[in-house]
Amino acid sequence: MAKIQAIRGMNDILPEQTPVWQYVEATVRKVLGQYGYQEIRMPIVEQTDLFKRSIGEVTDIVEKEMYTFEDRNGDSLTLRPEGTAGCVRAAEEHGLLFNQTRRMWYTGQMFRHERPQKGRYRQFHQVGVECFGMAGPDIDAELLILTARLWKTFGLANHARLEINSIGTAEARRNYREALVAYLLQFKAELDDDSQRRLETNPLRILDSKNAATRKILEQAPKLDAWLDDESRDHFERLKQLLDAAGIVYTVNPALVRGLDYYGKTVFEWITESLGAQGTICAGGRYDGLVEQLGGKPTVAVGFAMGVERLILLLETLNLIPDSVNNQADVYVTAMGDQAVAPALLLAEELRNLLPGYTIISHCGAGSFKSQMKKADRSGARYALILGDNEIQNQSVGFKPLRTDEPQQELPRQQVAEALAQALSQ
Repeated sequence: MAKIQAIRGMNDILPEQTPVWQYVEATVRKVLGQYGYQEIRMPIVEQTDLFKRSIGEVTDIVEKEMYTFEDRNGDSLTLRPEGTAGCVRAAEEHGLLFNQTRRMWYTGQMFRHERPQKGRYRQFHQVGVECFGMAGPDIDAELLILTARLWKTFGLANHARLEINSIGTAEARRNYREALVAYLLQFKAELDDDSQRRLETNPLRILDSKNAATRKILEQAPKLDAWLDDESRDHFERLKQLLDAAGIVYTVNPALVRGLDYYGKTVFEWITESLGAQGTICAGGRYDGLVEQLGGKPTVAVGFAMGVERLILLLETLNLIPDSVNNQADVYVTAMGDQAVAPALLLAEELRNLLPGYTIISHCGAGSFKSQMKKADRSGARYALILGDNEIQNQSVGFKPLRTDEPQQELPRQQVAEALAQALSQ
């Protein structure tokens, strides 16, 4: 019988890989906590209409990438392709937005049926941050200052650059869309296939085209900033002033638009060239109309999302994962012979009580001294404790450093916890 394998583009995260994920998640959680952001957890399945109404029915995500199915009641459900819509739905459903501001974040799996490639999968993970009820550019600036702190914390400050733009109000974009379409229709036959299709459905996405011929045509296209309303232009100018004051380096990219219909005013992307080709590691912007669009009262909002797989790939490529992250254990307790099994288990349990901040592994499954020490070394532990017949008789424990050339010692049983605490703290 053939073995069943994972679905293409939906990857297992193995025990050897999870310490890196835990490190990234813990770092993100710590930084967001410094800014007072609260975690929210939403289901991975939502009603399909939630994404059609928020993302836009003529976007690539809704048209080609969503995992949609009917449940046993005949309801159309979708595995979430992004997190913002679900966060808005949850916040509105539970009354979190009524006459108050909110800073929230989440992390978890998202699903899009697209061609899997390195750093991009059909099941992927995102960290999302969403802020509600704050209309000024100061919250936009805070999000960018926050992400800059994240890059610095990870050691990525020199490997991520910021691009920003303003895409104005929906009315401004409608007026610009007419001018852009009128210009591009002159060159329709020369546009790439995706851009020809978007000309009828979502022409602003053509500005994102990577096709060289299309980009050449876009050089002389009308620019969105000429159609911006005064409010959006003022908002953007004040945002730039705040970023300048905070020392955040950025580039204004007039061609930067976001692929989701709900964005307006500020949009931004953090980009890296350290993965071989230019790639976005974090992106977001304002979506002031989305809450109302999904049935709530008018509520201004701004947020971003970052791909965890791509962030981890970047950290690994640049060798920025701290050595301590991959150490699975601090202490490995061995048991040499049947008589040592129970005392070794009890010693390990006692040490867990006395040294709660450390990982202590008990050897199980018997084995020779040589094989147990090999397993102790592979665990990443800094110290091995050795219990055999002699140690039990003498009320002592063998204390062996595994990462230095220091000699093995024989310690009285009652001194082991104190010696370990001192050694591990160095």
